[in-house]
Amino acid sequence: MSDYRRAFIPGGGWFFTVNLLDRRKALLTHHIEILRDAVAATRRSHPFEIDAFVVLPDHLHAIWKLPPDDANFSVRWRLIKTRFAEALPANERLSVVRAARNERGIWQRRFWEHLIRDEADYARHVEYCYYNPVKHGHVSKACDWRYSSFHRDVRAGLFPEDWGGDAKIAGEFGERA
Repeated sequence: MSDYRRAFIPGGGWFFTVNLLDRRKALLTHHIEILRDAVAATRRSHPFEIDAFVVLPDHLHAIWKLPPDDANFSVRWRLIKTRFAEALPANERLSVVRAARNERGIWQRRFWEHLIRDEADYARHVEYCYYNPVKHGHVSKACDWRYSSFHRDVRAGLFPEDWGGDAKIAGEFGERA
């Protein structure tokens, strides 16, 4: 078993990238209500705040803040992934290893996380979330992407509706170059 080095800071904030196993599929946007239900059920059993969330067809990015006495983001992602997978018909192709382990072939096994270090780091990661659908060519403006908490932040006055982002947002975000 791998020994992953992760920062477990109770009450901390993290940026995540979570990918489908088959990046050619559009399961996340095609089944957005199932994903929303999985996130909501997980938040009821294991609370966390969503500072930013963007769902693309084959991956998602999120920024969460955990409760002051809790640092277990891994269990939350396991629950979200499991709930989403269990709600879908089991018709995906499985590798021999996944079949032997009785696993689904929907999600990549792990996720990428980054501990938010300061306000500038936080702002850069929120902007990356909101710019991501533009970066991937799904829309030409952040406000045109339906599956994003950008709209919530516009209503709250945190971003102007015509915010365009910066195509040169620097940093590591858990995506292929």
